[in-house]
Amino acid sequence: MKKLISLMMALALPLSMTACEATSVPSATTAAVATETTAEETKTEETVTEEETKETTKETTKETVKETKVVESKDATKESETETETTVEASKEERLSEAETKEAASDSKIIDLNEKKTEKTATVIPEWDPSSPAMQSLVEFVTESVDEKSEGYIPVKDRIAVFDMDGTLTCETFFTYYDTCMFISYCLEDHPEKVSDDLKESALELKPGYTAGEALARKFAKAYAGMTVQELYDYACEFGQKETPSFNNMRYIDGFYLPMVEVVKYLYDNDYTVYVVSGTERTTTRAIVANSPISNYVSPNHIIGTEFEVKVKGYEEVPSNTDFKYNDGDELIFTGGFIQKNLNANKTIWIEREIGQRPVLAFGNSGSDTSMMNYAIDKRNPYPAQAYMVVADDDVREWGKQNWEEKSAEYEKQGYIPISMKNDFVNIYPKKITRADVQYKEPDVSGTVTETVADTASKKNSDAKKAA
Repeated sequence: MKKLISLMMALALPLSMTACEATSVPSATTAAVATETTAEETKTEETVTEEETKETTKETTKETVKETKVVESKDATKESETETETTVEASKEERLSEAETKEAASDSKIIDLNEKKTEKTATVIPEWDPSSPAMQSLVEFVTESVDEKSEGYIPVKDRIAVFDMDGTLTCETFFTYYDTCMFISYCLEDHPEKVSDDLKESALELKPGYTAGEALARKFAKAYAGMTVQELYDYACEFGQKETPSFNNMRYIDGFYLPMVEVVKYLYDNDYTVYVVSGTERTTTRAIVANSPISNYVSPNHIIGTEFEVKVKGYEEVPSNTDFKYNDGDELIFTGGFIQKNLNANKTIWIEREIGQRPVLAFGNSGSDTSMMNYAIDKRNPYPAQAYMVVADDDVREWGKQNWEEKSAEYEKQGYIPISMKNDFVNIYPKKITRADVQYKEPDVSGTVTETVADTASKKNSDAKKAA
């Protein structure tokens, strides 16, 4: 115990002295120790500060990094949101665009359908009244026939239209038939020296009225006997330049109905092949068509007409054309012989023989055209077909005397579509052409002309000359 106390006292004494020395005796050693202590403390503080700074920096850096990450995350989120919004907007725009496109396409289809419907109803052939049922039915038929998607489609090669000429394309009221007037002019005015007295008498009987049919056509054939084919063609052209007595400012070649000329053009523009199937002699018909407003739409080889006998000059008496040959320089001439009148069933026969198929459109104006009309609309026609009849019911601008109600009812009953010259034609002829102030004379029912005082006087003068 004593030893422990002594040891403790021994240890306490130096500590006490050191404490006293440090307080009351500031020696160099003490100062150095103090300086060192301060330095150490400073270092410690600096170390602590550095560590704190480092810690602070670390924490700040961490926080900055966190904040940066948060900001970046927020920015990324915003960008993502923006991109998402952009994508959504783009998607909306695409959907809207698609919807608009579909709507536009739908509208386009509707417009297209409306346009097609409008075309069917709004197309007006020039010189026709827009409300004309006949014109509208023709436009609808043609529109269907050229549309490959339509049930009424007709291939181009089968688009055949046939037209009668006199009374359908040209005037046949007054003046009367072109070939009849030409015959009268040839016999009585231009070449009376070339025809017999019988033919002159026939011409006198026809003036100023008319007859038609095979008997008269045979007389025409005799009148032109000895003429070459070219000579008859040239005379038909020459006659066409003469002024008519029944209209002001009209030559015979000007007698084409403007609305019917437009129909021919309309069909031609829609790839129809047009034939003229006339009761007039073929060469004469070719000359008329070649000098007419339809010359650009009807080829000379698309003319079918009445046939007169033609032979090689110098071989007229040889019974068979197979017994001789045509040589360079030979002439083809009319013999005066008659082959056939192209009316009624003959029109059908010659259409079959020369065209080789049924037409899909037929246009006429009288009973002599009904055969070819029926041939067109026959149920055995592989294509849709229509037939039209021109009714001469305009007695103001023309010389028509037909009764519309009566004729239209008759034609509709037979399956034909009637055309009223009075109601359907805006203009019949060019405006400069007007009806002349002359008296019109109807032929009698039998087809012969009832004589007027002037006719009787003319005949008496002729008889007196013969007697003298």
